[in-house]
Amino acid sequence: MARADQGSPPSLSVFFPAYNDSGTIASLVITALQTAAKLTPDYEVIVVNDGSSDSTAQILDELARIYPQLKVVTHEVNRGYGGALRTGFASAIKDVVFYTDGDAQYDPSEITALWPALTPGVDLVNGYKISRSDPLHRIIIGRIYHHTVKRLFGIPVRDTDCDFRMMRRTIFDRVRLERTSGVICVEMMKKIHDAGFRIVEVPVHHYHRAFGRSQFFNFRRLFKTAIDLSRLWVELVIVRRHRTVEPVTSREPLRRSPS
Repeated sequence: MARADQGSPPSLSVFFPAYNDSGTIASLVITALQTAAKLTPDYEVIVVNDGSSDSTAQILDELARIYPQLKVVTHEVNRGYGGALRTGFASAIKDVVFYTDGDAQYDPSEITALWPALTPGVDLVNGYKISRSDPLHRIIIGRIYHHTVKRLFGIPVRDTDCDFRMMRRTIFDRVRLERTSGVICVEMMKKIHDAGFRIVEVPVHHYHRAFGRSQFFNFRRLFKTAIDLSRLWVELVIVRRHRTVEPVTSREPLRRSPS
């Protein structure tokens, strides 16, 4: 990360929303801990266990006993992807917040690709998939979803559904997230863009799902997703209550960790 002074780098929160990710969450946590330690001495890793019914909770309990930098937040019942993200952002206490999913379709070691891009004039670094490693039907659905969202909401990023993002925590002093479903990513990117925060993009790799199954892009959820998007479009594009927040005119430098 580019720095305005020669002090210590900013502190970093890394979090994962997890739902029945027992086959992947341990390797993700360990990789995230190792990667964060290379970037800053002041870091934490958070896992939001969103009501998992497999052995995710037991695995996280064991990891937390071994790694003091790991914080586990548990939802007793599943609150949905949006609910897990909202808890993750609320739980993060460091200057910079990074998140990605607990299913290991992204590699947390690529946090190092986003870190240098969060320069003093940038508020959010959005990853975009170099190539999507999914079954054909998910690739088709994903492309339709992306182009629909980009046209309807006017979000100027090339990959709205790439959940590999790093941002200043202070964004959420101005942006309030409300959705509990997967459309929270559209809500977040639209509100951040409309508030005047600066977004840059960095390519990242996307891998085949080795464990579990998607909770968002599947045929049974398409109708519900369409309804959720329609309601969100009315709220953010037609009603536009969120635009009552004054746009960003200046950016405070990131607070540095004590030397």
